[in-house]
Amino acid sequence: MKDTFLRHVPLCSPQAFDGRRRVVIEHVSPEDAGGCHPAKAVEGGRVPVEADIFVDGADMLRAELCFRPAGTESWERSAMELVENDRWRGSFTVGAPGPYEYTIEAWVDHFSTWRRGLQKKIEAQQDVALDLEIGALLVDAAAGRAPAADAKKLKAAASAMRSKGRPKGKGIDAALDEGLVLQMERNPDRSMVSSYDRILPLTVEQVRAGFSSWYEFFPRSWGSVPGKHGTFRDCMERLPFIAGMGFDVVYLPPIHPIGTTKRKGKNNSLVAAAGDPGSCWAIGSPEGGHKSIHPELGTMEDFTAFVGAAEAEGISVALDIAFQCSPDHPWVGEHPDWFRWRPDGTVQFAENPPKKYEDILPIDFETADWQNLWIELRSVFLFWIEKGVKIFRVDNPHTKAFGFWEWAIASIRAEHPDALFLAEAFTRPKLMARLAKAGFSQSYSYFTWRNTKQELQEYVTQLATPPLSQFMRANFWPNTPDILHEELQTGGRPKFIIRMVLAATLSSNYGMYGPAYELCEHLPPAPGKEEYLHSEKYEIREWDLDRPGNIRAEITRMNRIRRENAALQQTPGISFVTIEDSPGHENEWLMGYVKRSHDDRSIILTVVNLDHQRRRSGWMRFPLEEFGLSHEHPFRVEDLFSGMQYEWQGEWNYVELDPAMMPAHVFRVSLG
Repeated sequence: MKDTFLRHVPLCSPQAFDGRRRVVIEHVSPEDAGGCHPAKAVEGGRVPVEADIFVDGADMLRAELCFRPAGTESWERSAMELVENDRWRGSFTVGAPGPYEYTIEAWVDHFSTWRRGLQKKIEAQQDVALDLEIGALLVDAAAGRAPAADAKKLKAAASAMRSKGRPKGKGIDAALDEGLVLQMERNPDRSMVSSYDRILPLTVEQVRAGFSSWYEFFPRSWGSVPGKHGTFRDCMERLPFIAGMGFDVVYLPPIHPIGTTKRKGKNNSLVAAAGDPGSCWAIGSPEGGHKSIHPELGTMEDFTAFVGAAEAEGISVALDIAFQCSPDHPWVGEHPDWFRWRPDGTVQFAENPPKKYEDILPIDFETADWQNLWIELRSVFLFWIEKGVKIFRVDNPHTKAFGFWEWAIASIRAEHPDALFLAEAFTRPKLMARLAKAGFSQSYSYFTWRNTKQELQEYVTQLATPPLSQFMRANFWPNTPDILHEELQTGGRPKFIIRMVLAATLSSNYGMYGPAYELCEHLPPAPGKEEYLHSEKYEIREWDLDRPGNIRAEITRMNRIRRENAALQQTPGISFVTIEDSPGHENEWLMGYVKRSHDDRSIILTVVNLDHQRRRSGWMRFPLEEFGLSHEHPFRVEDLFSGMQYEWQGEWNYVELDPAMMPAHVFRVSLG
């Protein structure tokens, strides 16, 4: 009879079915696709988790987060709290990079339920003698499962609750004693615990996955002799300059041999002149491919010395991984089936009409030899990891198979959990999100093309809000070698500062292509082109790093502010504030936002004038209610750029910014 009954009971939990387990746990966050895609955290970071947890009737509940490094047996536990409407919230802190897992357990708290009922009866002046006996039995049961020290105290409490021969008030006092509550919480009855129906994965990454400042440069333009191809040894001499600006990641475009077939000339010309170095993204020549170094940059020993010198300056080296080939790449001759060929026997070049990339052959991910292709591509990452590189900027990953990235990144992280991957994919939102789910640590974003106040606020809110914020980390770049936005072409020095401050304060990860950015390089090859005239992609440049009008001092200050204020080291936790010209009329040029660390020890208020031409002013409403402040309570703000300090009182305060002087305030808020 029992077997017949159980056949009709829907079982959706890994627990053995027991109808007495009454608690329901559902709608857990973070969770994606039933746990197919891990949520993300950084080393030493806090992981917030929420869930709907409820039970039939009105019993009180207890709930705990259970978490552990994957592969270990025992769970660590952290209490969850009821927020509202049966929504519970908790958090836990993770350790070193690697895979973690978590789940939730909850149970009916019979003692708390009983104690609540006892209090109501006492308030109603009802007889509670029998209720005290019921409570004493619950305490007796807890004593039976408690360690010796707790058991002794619990038995004494149960005896006092029975109050035989004593005044009734003594039993009530014993029942309501807060010390008893703590004893019972330490020794809960988990016999009917309900577990969430799955164990969820979590990827913990190195700290720079969550907070980093990137600086991209072309080594070939940093030669010690003007006009001569730079080397890694030359670049080592420049590392203190980059470290001095406060960057902690140096990103190098491809450092491999460059093909000569269909080589591009200056300004993306289809015909190269003698001496033109070609695009470093046209990877491969008879001298080698993705595991080789361009001879003019130096030797492998020079490269590893550069990596070591960077680390000594507190800088990590990031390499560009571009899975495409020059027609001269060794893979083309060794594995012709890895490429797509047209009926006339010529290769299918990369195209983006009207643009042509005849110096590049895209890899065919539908090749019949896909397994060997995948293994070889993954080996490129492993090769450079052996040389000391742990951070990779991946070129156009959205044009390669998603399945490859899931497999490659997971298998690499199994050996090297501190490997970090940045997806360079200015593509459709769902593709960008899928790459993040596939394992990419960070993602390029639409920041470059979000310029108005409304566009910026809507986009950042989307990035900072679950579910997207739980698996996708944006990296804000105001420029790249491929992208010189129209605003930078026409906005002058103030606009470069504006976009830098926005990138560095809205996102915990940001980067720039230099020295073009700090020198405010702004000339396109033609009107309407979002590109650089004399692009370094196609020629060696000579840079005067001290050129008048540069913004190196502002960048240096901004990076220092980021390092010293935890609120700026995360993208979530942002709220936009109202700035008005007059009551009820929003100022469209002044944008303000507050960021706060999870412990509220660091609070940063940023105000930016988006107008690079005119002084703008307005009245800004600081959200006092978010910090429990009254209108009569004064608080201090310090402008971390100018050093000026102000005492504010009340929610509305006046702000004014002149772009000719400084187009932004970055205020540190002190509430004490």
